[in-house]
Amino acid sequence: MKIYDYNGKKNCCGDRVRQARQSKRLSQSDLAARLQTSGVIMERDSVSRIEIGTRFVADYEVVVLARILGVSVAWLLGAED
Repeated sequence: MKIYDYNGKKNCCGDRVRQARQSKRLSQSDLAARLQTSGVIMERDSVSRIEIGTRFVADYEVVVLARILGVSVAWLLGAED
């Protein structure tokens, strides 16, 4: 599978994941634990890599991230302010 870069990053939602996580006062470990209890197997290191843009984010992961963080998928993807 070829992973594409978007403006030098492997995802376009990392900055917003960090912003939403911090506004909910969650650590990266807390977010990883919540993802795991929602069926997405992810470690703290993967959350860190998403936030800095070095990890691809699958569509189903974006949906679960949005639900956990209490934001819309469109907002995470930068389509809403």
